[in-house]
Parts: sequence; C-alpha cells; structure tokens
Amino acid sequence: MGIGKKLFPREGGDPDWAPAFAGEQGSEEASVPKVFSPKASYVDRGVLMQGQGMTEPRIAVLLPCYNEEAAIAQTIAGFRDALPGATIYVYDNNSADRTIEVARAAGAVVRTERIQGKGAVVRRMFADIDADIYVMADGDATYDAASAPNLVARVLDEQLDMVVGSRISQVQESYRRGHRFGNALLTGMLARLFGRSFTDILSGYRVFSRRFVKSFPSLSAGFEIETEISVHALELKMPIGEVETPYYARPEGSESKLSTYGDGWRILRTIMTLYRIERPLWFFGAIGSVFGLLALILGIPLVLTYIEIHQVPRFPTAILITGLGIFAALNVFTGLILDTVVRGRREVRRLAYLAYPAPGI
Repeated sequence: MGIGKKLFPREGGDPDWAPAFAGEQGSEEASVPKVFSPKASYVDRGVLMQGQGMTEPRIAVLLPCYNEEAAIAQTIAGFRDALPGATIYVYDNNSADRTIEVARAAGAVVRTERIQGKGAVVRRMFADIDADIYVMADGDATYDAASAPNLVARVLDEQLDMVVGSRISQVQESYRRGHRFGNALLTGMLARLFGRSFTDILSGYRVFSRRFVKSFPSLSAGFEIETEISVHALELKMPIGEVETPYYARPEGSESKLSTYGDGWRILRTIMTLYRIERPLWFFGAIGSVFGLLALILGIPLVLTYIEIHQVPRFPTAILITGLGIFAALNVFTGLILDTVVRGRREVRRLAYLAYPAPGI
C-alpha cells in the first residue's frame, strides 16, 4: 500500500484531504478514518499509520557535539520524548570531556568525526545516515526539542525539503547582542544577494527531507555550514519553510564555542565566496563595471583635449585607460563564461535532487 497515494494526495486530488481511503473501503462505516488533516501532528500521523500496518517515515535526529558533557543527556532526553520513534545520533568531534560516555549512557547512537569543525561533522552525518526525515540540532540543549514534531509535520504535510527553526530567545543570555546583530546583518545581505532568504540563516535547528540531504554537496569546514545549507536551498529553488521555536540559555557548565567576530568573518567570507560561485556574471560584472567607470572618468578629459588640439599629451594616462578597459572586458567575459558553467552545474545538482521523491509522497 503506497503511503503517498493513501495519506498524502497530490495536487488535484480529493478536496480538503477527504477520503484518501474511500476508493478501497467503499462504505461510510469502514473502520479506516476518511479524513487526514494536514494540520494533524506527527504523533497522530504515526498512530494512524501504525493502525493500518504502514511504515512510518524513518526519522534521524542528528546532534553534532564538541565538549557537551554538561548538556548532551538533557538534549537526548528531550528529543527522545518529542520523537519517540526516531533514532538519535550523536557525532562527537574530538571532545576532551565525557561527551561520548554520557551520550551513549543516554541511549544515543554515538559516532565520531576526527576532522575538526561543524561543517566536517555535518558532511559526515549526511553521508553516513540513511533516513526519510533528518532533524538537526546542537547538543547544547538550547533548541526546543518539543518543537520537533511540528517541524517534521510541516515537512510532511507540505512536502517541504527544509524547515528552519527560527530562534525566539527565552532569556537574554541565550542570544547575545553581538550575535543578534550579526545574524540580522548576514541575513539581510543574503536576501540582497540571492533575492530571498530566511529570518534566521544561522539557526542550527533544521529539519530536512532525504532528497535535500543526499543532494547537498557540503564543502564548509565550520559554523558557516548553515549559510551554505541556506544558499543551496535558495539556489535550487527548493520548497522551504520556517517555524518560530524557543531558544534557551545553555545549562550551567556548558560553554559556547562560537566566536562573535571570528565566526562572523568566516560566515561573511562564505557568503561572498558563494555569491562569486553562484552569481559569477553579477560578481565579475560588478568588478568590470568599476574598471570601466574609472576608464571612462579618466578618458573623458583626454578625449576632449584630443578634440581641441588633435594631440594626446598624456601618454601614461592613455596607457592606464587602455589597461583599465582591458581589465573591464576580461571581467565581463569571465563572468559570461562562468555563468554558463554554473548553469550546467546547477542543472546537474537539480537532477541529483530530483532523483529522490518528495517527503510524504
């Protein structure tokens, strides 16, 4: 019995999600429920699917960790309560404390990644773990595990590829002013460069579909991984969403690994690098325009002088203008060539993405 045909009708199907099973049951008194609301919770969906002998979506909770002994047990317990059918994976990234022992005692599947950096851990998790729905959070107990069923339900109900848990601070200490300002600045920059964005691009609380995870070519090394994930979704024009979730302060004894200026600079550099890679015509075109404008400003007086006396008295300026014009042309043609290459690469990524079915289908 196909889950997609029975629980998640496609567009153009029965209105208001009514009788998904009517064709096979044939009577109003049938024991199978006739209406499946898109607003039903993940738990309700699981009960219904189990009652009909269907397979629930395989959900994996991914928790990258580095020295989270003080918070990891609380994090695992929260997600265990919220998603009782999920498998919880803790990927330790060279912790010097007892993170591994505590996580294993709490019932998580514990694995390690030796290459330092959150980006390396996410890349390993996405490559190793096979599931239908992936819930990614941090192991510091700052994200609200109780919101996970709502995020998962949103992915399944609307066939989204990513839902971001947009952080709403519950206490002042949970979200420092410098981080808040940097997040707003970087989010606004991403919206200007790529046309649309999220309200919280740096949130580490996300739910992904299988086709997102298996088509994402992760290249980042550190905390800029969230920016790369956001740009990947925007570039392939994936169906995405946001849900506001509480954001708490770390438990006592747990320390943040973020550097306001260091990580902020790395994220800014990542945005500019991704813009150069994904929008080469605009990037190199802007540089070419600057060289062209300088050549024009310097050239106008030279042309006026030549019209007046029929001579070019300032040869160094004329040579500089020629060089600026050549640089301008080179940048424009570089942008045109790379734009064609990027288009082909984007088509390949899109085909890899389409090789997997949408969630809930």
